[in-house]
Amino acid sequence: MSWNAEIPWNPDEFEPPDDFDAPPPPEGYAGAASADAAFAGAAFADAPAGSGLPAGGRPPVAAPRRATAKFATAAEALSTVFGYDSFRGEQAQIIDQVIGGGDAVVLMPTGGGKSLCYQIPSLVREGTGIVISPLIALMQDQVDALTAVGVRAAFLNSSQDSAARSRVERDYLAGDLDLLYVAPERLSSEATKRFLDRGTIALFAIDEAHCVSQWGHDFRPDYLALSELADRWPDVPRIALTATATDATHSELTTRLQLGRARHFVASFDRPNIQYRIVGKAEPRKQLLAFIRAEHQGDAGIVYALSRKTVEQTAEFLRQNGVNALPYHAGLDQGLRARTQSRFLREDGVVIVATIAFGMGIDKPDVRFVAHIDLPKSVEGYYQETGRAGRDGLPSTGWLAYGLQDVVQQRRMIDESPGDLAHRRKLSAHLDAMLALCETVSCRRVNLLRYFGQPSEPCGNCDTCLEPPVGWDGTVAAQKLLSTVVRLLRERSQRFGAGQLIDILRGKVTPRTTQHGHDQLATWGIGADLSDQQWRGVVRQLLAQGLLATSGEYGTLVLTDAAAEVLAGRRTVELRTEPERAARPAAGARKSAAKAAAADLNPEQETLFEALRTWRSAQSKEQGVPAYIIFGDATLLAIAATRPGSLAELDGISGVGAKKLDSYGTAILEVVAAGA
Repeated sequence: MSWNAEIPWNPDEFEPPDDFDAPPPPEGYAGAASADAAFAGAAFADAPAGSGLPAGGRPPVAAPRRATAKFATAAEALSTVFGYDSFRGEQAQIIDQVIGGGDAVVLMPTGGGKSLCYQIPSLVREGTGIVISPLIALMQDQVDALTAVGVRAAFLNSSQDSAARSRVERDYLAGDLDLLYVAPERLSSEATKRFLDRGTIALFAIDEAHCVSQWGHDFRPDYLALSELADRWPDVPRIALTATATDATHSELTTRLQLGRARHFVASFDRPNIQYRIVGKAEPRKQLLAFIRAEHQGDAGIVYALSRKTVEQTAEFLRQNGVNALPYHAGLDQGLRARTQSRFLREDGVVIVATIAFGMGIDKPDVRFVAHIDLPKSVEGYYQETGRAGRDGLPSTGWLAYGLQDVVQQRRMIDESPGDLAHRRKLSAHLDAMLALCETVSCRRVNLLRYFGQPSEPCGNCDTCLEPPVGWDGTVAAQKLLSTVVRLLRERSQRFGAGQLIDILRGKVTPRTTQHGHDQLATWGIGADLSDQQWRGVVRQLLAQGLLATSGEYGTLVLTDAAAEVLAGRRTVELRTEPERAARPAAGARKSAAKAAAADLNPEQETLFEALRTWRSAQSKEQGVPAYIIFGDATLLAIAATRPGSLAELDGISGVGAKKLDSYGTAILEVVAAGA
């Protein structure tokens, strides 16, 4: 199936993460001599004949030894290994807590120095620090960084061959490792736990601990099993770390990881070097390009989009316009993803266009901007993703393009969620908080930090501080719009989306308003004082405030219970003024633009395009629905240009969702074949 704006759920949220590390096979697995052998690996496999090894075929293994403490104090380790003279914030207290054998829960923003909070205790305590990380694709870089400063670090994951795993296993048992990185999937294996039992564990560090939250944006089921660490190794200190957690997530991870007796350290979530900006969405790719050209030409950045198709189209658009952009999503070949990530980490000026499958744990200090061309599903996700900019503390930008369609789409996604009512309520609460951030007329940073329970003052470094938006009393405008929705339903049993409602309010004569006789409605033309764009802002903000809701597959607008108070005059509606933007082109100009797009087709493609329009018209009449509900012109142009010969080829074209592929795919292919 294709994944685009019409599909309610992002597939990258329902597939194993890109760096998913499958647990090792159980003991006795038939392929134990292969590279995917049981966790004991080659160091414990039967030796070949003539190897000179003892009877039984097992190589001699030295008795496990403890990794001795390399430094007497944390300050010595900090200075000697990492070259810093002093700790930042609460680092010293956190490190002392763990060195002393106590547990800790650490909430600290990206770039705040979380890794030192377990690396230094691993150098001071006897034994090996076990770091549980969900990011096997980044383990090599983490280990390389530590090795470069003299720390004896290694990892165990499925990317290694048996010989490499054997070397790491021997080093651990010999006490020759200070830090060992493993993925939660691997640690869920009993074979892995028995192996760790044979050595000496200095501590467990649970990185990205918010992944244990089932309501969180990065939930990893194997994190739930990490609660067993407290039972199996009660005397080994544990430290759970994350860069983002609301009070609810903080409480949940504490409970699920059995860290009720831990000391809690919550640093400020403020990232003062990041300038937060949210702009009205018009043509997001062009807006993104203008933003990059004006402010971040040649800089490294990350661009997030909801669907794979949008990712690929945006990356291609940027490349065609001189930006060194690469796509990244879970549908790409694993080797390509690894090469893309490597280029991003190792080269200057690379821009990654990605779904949320990319970015967690990326330790690149000079990411100068993070942009979103689709609305994030939660403030936590937004904060986590924008936090990947400016780890070095230098000025950076968090940029988001946001519009009416984002709200409609997200509401529909929630309505069509396969989860139960409680799940949908959670999703709605996340979206409401995100919309509040987008629509605020006050400091965005104050709003953002308040979400995490942190009070603050206006920052002077966000768009609403630098160019304060003007609020206005939108009560009358809201009443006009809501009344139109009511009249259409009561008098005509009709429901429409925003476009038709706005045309009615502005008294705009179109074939559709004429067809339905909407010029006879009492609300016809009563909103001519506002522009089309201003009315779209009203609709968007009423959706955000919960006075309107979307309904059905096509996102028609309906009133919520709260709207009654507005219609009765018992509630005022405060709105923010829409920023000035070039007016929408007139109908004739839009038609010319469509012709210009068609003019890019060759004669055969143009003929096919017209055949597709004819087919669409027939379908529209047969079903009694507007033509655009079947397919928009842009989708038909794409079909005409690519001439798909199979459902697989048709799948993935922008505008062809799963349902439309099922409903119209065969018919479309027949039209294409007839025009061959």
